[in-house]
Amino acid sequence: MAMKKDILERYDRLDDGRVVIDVYASKVEELYEDFDKQAPFHRKDLDEELAAYLIDCVREIGRVDFIIRITLDSIPSGEFQERIRSSLRQFFIYQQELITASTRRQLRKSLLFLFGGMVLLFLSLRFGGGMTSVSARLVYERVLVEGVTIAAWVSMWESLTILMFSYWPARQRIRLNSRIAGAEVRFQSHLEVGR
Repeated sequence: MAMKKDILERYDRLDDGRVVIDVYASKVEELYEDFDKQAPFHRKDLDEELAAYLIDCVREIGRVDFIIRITLDSIPSGEFQERIRSSLRQFFIYQQELITASTRRQLRKSLLFLFGGMVLLFLSLRFGGGMTSVSARLVYERVLVEGVTIAAWVSMWESLTILMFSYWPARQRIRLNSRIAGAEVRFQSHLEVGR
């Protein structure tokens, strides 16, 4: 708990206790990827480093409430601020939807592996239970049954691996993206910093 408190001390706080995640840029264009210069801001992708920074910060602060404060050389007009807020929200909602779709595919794959593994295990138990003699023909059958048993366990293990190493981290990323999409975004100019 002391380590979490030390981490939170790195951030400014508002009077209501919310943590402030600060983003500094000279101009608005620095918040977005350069490859799509002609697109309006609500259709542009956020700068990759900025998106990663926001996700890392929200992961670091945990469940604490926060705002995002963007500091620029000059504060954009109210309408422009709203477009930036909207583009930030839409970017993280889109990321959340991508991860959700990928997670659903992974879950289907996991269920297929589990079902396939259980069928193979049933078959290996069904056909392998009565083999007691060690004739040449039965040795081949025994090797086949053992192979099917191994394939069953590998298939079920793959199912568990997907759940443990893909599903739960994806759920965390969905939650982080959701929190950022719903965060309050404020603006200030470099001149206001330190007041």
